[in-house]
Amino acid sequence: MKKQAFNPYLPSYEYVPDGEPRVFGDRVYVYGSHDRFNGDAFCVNDYVCWSAPVEELGDWRYEGVIYPTNRDPMNPDGKMQLFAPDLVQGPDGRYYLYYSLNGSTVVSVAVCDTPAGDFQFYGYVQRPDGTPYGAREGDVSCFDPGVLVEGNRVYLYTGFAPGPGWLYELLSKSNRRMEGAYCTELEPDMLTVRREPVLVAPSVWNQQGTGFEGHAFFEASSIRKIGNLYYFVYSSILSHELCYAVSKFPDRDFRFGGTLVSIGDIGLNGNQVATNYTGNTHGGMVELGGQWYIFYHRQTNKQCCCRQGCAEAITILPDGSIPQVEITSCGLNGGPLALPNRYEARIACNLGFREESFGYVAVREPDKAHPYFTQSGGDREDHPDQYIANLSHGAWCGFKYFAFSGQERISVTARGDARGSLLVSTEKDGPTLSCIPISPSESWQEFTAPLSPLHGKLPLFLTFQGTGAMDLFELSID
Repeated sequence: MKKQAFNPYLPSYEYVPDGEPRVFGDRVYVYGSHDRFNGDAFCVNDYVCWSAPVEELGDWRYEGVIYPTNRDPMNPDGKMQLFAPDLVQGPDGRYYLYYSLNGSTVVSVAVCDTPAGDFQFYGYVQRPDGTPYGAREGDVSCFDPGVLVEGNRVYLYTGFAPGPGWLYELLSKSNRRMEGAYCTELEPDMLTVRREPVLVAPSVWNQQGTGFEGHAFFEASSIRKIGNLYYFVYSSILSHELCYAVSKFPDRDFRFGGTLVSIGDIGLNGNQVATNYTGNTHGGMVELGGQWYIFYHRQTNKQCCCRQGCAEAITILPDGSIPQVEITSCGLNGGPLALPNRYEARIACNLGFREESFGYVAVREPDKAHPYFTQSGGDREDHPDQYIANLSHGAWCGFKYFAFSGQERISVTARGDARGSLLVSTEKDGPTLSCIPISPSESWQEFTAPLSPLHGKLPLFLTFQGTGAMDLFELSID
């Protein structure tokens, strides 16, 4: 590839979570919701689209706003958020964008002649009598639509199924069905319900005896057909993971397959301690250049609603199963990151404090000394300055992976009132390979130390020991 690919794969100022990747022609397009930096709610910006050549996954192009928040007739003032969408090409060759608005109980649809053009409102998914699907009492709780098109057959997947707590109590008063994920077949017009919904994945309330125990459906429906099997991807009741279920049919007999990815690597090789701050996640699968990937997102800025898209390569085994993959810094790159080189600290895939980082720690305990990803300036300001903030004593960050070939020096660009050392190792709490002295600096300053020569594909961990706190902008290995 001409340009290396990193996680997050879009520019540092862009916050597009809930990524649904779709290939049209020789490009992959990502459709997602659109968070606002420092926003106080999910998905408050207009829908935008980014695309990249299938053979150049580090070369992303901004396609612009494809659908503004106020284009839906229910949302003329733009105050309702556009939640996670999906997009498919219909039997007529046009492109259909499915989404739901916060506060709405129905699925909205927009249409365009091109995959990244100016989408226009098309209608609401409806029953043959014109009643919007999701509008009447006892209907499915429509949320996070996923869509599959096979010839003239169109399948819509949706559902929202929180566990015990205030959210479930609130939503249950609306008498909406929240037993799990549902599949509804639509007519070729992409709008009219052809068959009533059927349950395809259970919620935490009806998981017993299904094989989904402990990983029941919560939200984030996504569907793909791979070979002769249908893969239903969803966010489980644990929220930090994307799981999958598999069937020979699009609308029945799904069995639990496993976890695809956890944004804290929880469950990977039996690990139960998060290697990153966790929150919700959402994404879909795509094949690019013969390799399958799972897209997902991470949290930033000590907020659950300031999220950025990431992706990892996955392996589909001969029996159809997909082992869980770890989160990395080089997801779409096709291999470890090249050295010698200089990299932004924002591509760290592991981040934590001296305490366990499981859960929304940085959100729930904002006064503690947790490190976090953030940026200066306002939303969508085009300058590459995202950095790791607030690395205090015991805080650490990890990068996976680099292609070492005997480099003998490491440098970091940092600022803050920190005084101490950054300990360098190839595993968390592992043997120290280098010790970078850090001193206070109000502006960005480079600090350098010799590095014991390394060879091969290896991670790199930096742990601060000392007083005060530092911001980390870049690291250079040469």
